[in-house]
Amino acid sequence: MNAQPKHAVIAQHLREAITLRTYKSGDRLPSESQLVRKFGVSRPTVGRALRDLQAEGFIERRAGSGSYVRSNPNQAAARSLGLLVPGLANTEIFQIICGDLASLARAHDYSLVWCGSTQPLEDVDAGIQHAEDVCAQFIQQKLSGVFFAPVELQPEQGKANRKLAEQLRDAGLPVVLLDRDLTEYPSRSDFDLVGVDNVAGGYLLAEHLIKMGCKRIFFVSRPLSAPTVDARIAGAREALIRHRIEPDPDWIQNGDPADKKFVRRLVSGRRADAFICANDCTAAVLLRSLEAAGERVPRDFKIVGFDDVKYATLVSVPLTTIHQPCRDIATLAFRTMLERMAEPTLPAHNISLMPHLVVRESCGAYLQRTTGKAGGRSVF
Repeated sequence: MNAQPKHAVIAQHLREAITLRTYKSGDRLPSESQLVRKFGVSRPTVGRALRDLQAEGFIERRAGSGSYVRSNPNQAAARSLGLLVPGLANTEIFQIICGDLASLARAHDYSLVWCGSTQPLEDVDAGIQHAEDVCAQFIQQKLSGVFFAPVELQPEQGKANRKLAEQLRDAGLPVVLLDRDLTEYPSRSDFDLVGVDNVAGGYLLAEHLIKMGCKRIFFVSRPLSAPTVDARIAGAREALIRHRIEPDPDWIQNGDPADKKFVRRLVSGRRADAFICANDCTAAVLLRSLEAAGERVPRDFKIVGFDDVKYATLVSVPLTTIHQPCRDIATLAFRTMLERMAEPTLPAHNISLMPHLVVRESCGAYLQRTTGKAGGRSVF
């Protein structure tokens, strides 16, 4: 996530607190000395943050008394955008996307309200009830628009996601979906969506494994995954068909990669020689589970993931994966939001960015093996 100047961090914290009514009209903000202690900065840094908020119309500063929330903070909310991204702290790609959205918002004189929390990285609740509470706050505050990453891994998520998006739109708040749609693949909702081409990503992963000599490819995901996972499965299936490979009847496996029984079922009978995982998190957990069971990656099984998050290079065997163009997603999502606010009747946009494959050790591409009596080695 892009580093922010200290005064901008303080201003953002207070701006969001005012927008979410943690500080209401007429309330006195913490004193400069209190803010200095809270954020561990100098008094001039705090002073600049307060001057920025005063210039934006959020507060008024009274000599000898302090800083107070203006009587019409909703006017400032009209230049505020919301981020409804449940479980933000647990999903690295969204941390990057949202960090860039914050930078873009500042450049266009908007403030950004993070998921209903003035401390975004502490907002780890991915539940539907939390999302509904945040949605109600956004509507009450009459924000200019909302970026929404629909809830996943929750029962009744499809119905709940549709309800949230429609409530925002019915209240006059433009909505731009990040990464995933509200409906099951291959259906499309009538909301703007910006993300990666998941079908192409799944195809790239399967085709790469086929080129590595794999013919018994399984796809591993968690139950109640987002519709993006089904699109990745569709892409992998297309690659198998193109290469005339008939998949195992049970090649799509849904379960917890940390569950020993599930992992034993995956490896029993050696039906698979490679696993395409729905994302890097699933791949990393499966990798650890396989190693705990005495299996060797990539010699016994090859594994690939999706997202190219930071820990893809930190696991015991670095992951081959699909890179998510997070910063491009943020740029196009912000541009789409501006267009939607300016022209509410435009047809829904579906923007899919091309992914690219990142090859590392987990797919066996750099595996060395002895060939022939001379003990020569080949890299493939």
